[in-house]
Order: sequence, then structure tokens, then C-alpha cells
Amino acid sequence: MGNEYQGKKDINVLALVKGNERYVFLYDDKNRADALRTLGRFASDPELSFSWYDAAVLSQKIRKEARKSEERDRNGNGRDKKLTDIVKRRFTLPSPDDNFEIDDFI
Repeated sequence: MGNEYQGKKDINVLALVKGNERYVFLYDDKNRADALRTLGRFASDPELSFSWYDAAVLSQKIRKEARKSEERDRNGNGRDKKLTDIVKRRFTLPSPDDNFEIDDFI
């Protein structure tokens, strides 16, 4: 078949209910910028009840999910890791057991 599923592709779902109206946005990570632009287009449409406040709130959710997704990718696709495995050390502080003398730092 020509339409075989090739690998995992996550679809993000973002929904807003305002009175009788339902706004549902489906997007993948590759099209995140398009989803953000769509929020702006909907907010600028005077015929919709979708406001700039709605666009701001939903865009924050999109960006928050993007950060989570990027963090999962950096950390091995969602595997649990200790914080010490995730954070790269920029320097090492001496421990109280190291017995340094002041001359070691001069």
C-alpha cells in the first residue's frame, strides 16, 4: 500500500470551547509556526468570538508543549533520567572533604 504508516508522528491537539463555538487545532511539531499564525488570523477575524486573549493563552500552551517535546528529545525520547544526567556541569565546587589549603588557590 502506498499510504503505509512510516514511523511515529505525533499530532498535537489544542482545543477551546467558547459558548456554542468549538475551536480545535491539530498540528505536528514541524507545523508549529503555522498553528501560531492561525491563532493570530482567528483573533483578527471580527466574525469569530476568538479573541487576542484566547490566541495568547493557546500560543503559550503551544510553546510550553514545544519546550517539553524538545526536552524529551534531548533526554532520550522521554526516558526517565536523573537531573544530574540532564544538567551539564559548568564547574565543580570542592566538597568539604577535599582538604584544600589556601595556597592551592593562589
